[in-house]
Amino acid sequence: MLARIDTQIDAGQIALVPANVIVEVPQGYMLKLASRSSTPRKKGLHFPHGVGIIDQDYCGPEDEIMIQVRNFGEESVTVDRGEKIAQGIFVKVDQLEFQEVSEIKSESRGGFGSTDSK
Repeated sequence: MLARIDTQIDAGQIALVPANVIVEVPQGYMLKLASRSSTPRKKGLHFPHGVGIIDQDYCGPEDEIMIQVRNFGEESVTVDRGEKIAQGIFVKVDQLEFQEVSEIKSESRGGFGSTDSK
């Protein structure tokens, strides 16, 4: 995805870079946005939330995709108009139904992040 306008991101700040595109995501899919692998090294920018997800209903006339980036460097950085700032991939998603229960299984698996209960 390309930046629509020059965008300055001050050191330590989060900014939105307009990506100059509105995408109608097909039914049963989401559009997953990820940083280009060279962006952190070249610009000192990363996605503060790891990835971006574009839902199927985000495709109105004013729903331009905005790439959220954080400048983890010590100086301001400019993303120039036309610069490649992110990439996207369509991912198939299933719709699930949840069932509320009054009891949960009696054993825990262990601590936070642990798959070894002993």
